[in-house]
Amino acid sequence: MTKNPNILNEFHWLLDLVQSLDVGIVVINSDHQIKLWNGFMENHSGASPTTLIDKNLFQAFPELDAKWLKQKIESVFLLKNRSFISWEQRPYVFKFKNYRPITGRAEHMYQNVTLQPLLSPCGKVTSISIIIYDVTDSAMKKLQLNQANQVLERLSQTDELTQLHNRRHWQQCLEREFERFTRYQSPASLVMLDIDHFKSVNDNYGHQTGDTVIQRVAHALSQSLRETDFAGRYGGEEFGVVLANTTAEDALSFTERLRKKVEALTFSSNDNQAFTVSISLGICAINDNVRDNSHWISLADKALYRAKLSGRNRSVIYRDTDSEKNLH
Repeated sequence: MTKNPNILNEFHWLLDLVQSLDVGIVVINSDHQIKLWNGFMENHSGASPTTLIDKNLFQAFPELDAKWLKQKIESVFLLKNRSFISWEQRPYVFKFKNYRPITGRAEHMYQNVTLQPLLSPCGKVTSISIIIYDVTDSAMKKLQLNQANQVLERLSQTDELTQLHNRRHWQQCLEREFERFTRYQSPASLVMLDIDHFKSVNDNYGHQTGDTVIQRVAHALSQSLRETDFAGRYGGEEFGVVLANTTAEDALSFTERLRKKVEALTFSSNDNQAFTVSISLGICAINDNVRDNSHWISLADKALYRAKLSGRNRSVIYRDTDSEKNLH
């Protein structure tokens, strides 16, 4: 060992600096043996350097994703280039608890990690350093912002009264379904429905009761949908439903189940008068004669109009606008 006191002093203060850094520093050799384990790593892992030096990293920490991390390490040894791991790619490498008061809700420390090749005087990579940065504060802020943006996006797509899609978003979904048919000829049926004599409900029982009727009908509708279907409030007491991969006859089975479900609902006015409501439904299966989204809605609306002309509380499939013989 050198007897130069300046070199010794420099070595000691460099070592002291490494130990006191607010980042984790681990040095391993090509056999994955730990050669340096600084104070940050000791404080967060609870394992001291004296118990870890010369031990295999993956034997000392079996919870590490050995297959994935070894591939990262080997690429650094082979290519002699740094490798970076973002918390967005993988939240952490070492699963440390989060002790920061500002981000106390985080269950673990979010980490950015740098794998740095360490060269010998002859230019050979003999070891690499694993540098762990605690980025929990910034990660939580970004996650919270993303969550808030998702909530705002959902609110911008949702009708406040019914919690179904609002008209704008529903029409966007309808457009995607029309494009899917244009590209793949996938069957789908559009259902337009509204609540019969709804103006009388508002006139006789008040708008607050009318809102309750709309909400409960919307709930019955949403409970009847499959994951591939989507429904929206088209306006007032009118709703639109797109049934993916569904023929007109299968759509008729859906509308009849929904119609009977709504018919069985009982409502109560502010002065405890009990009453019931019904719905009328028009169905139009998409085909090559449907020109665009607006035309599709128009045809389903015509079927809905026929249902109302025929006495309401029924489902009608659109077939021929010039004939009334195809009512269902």
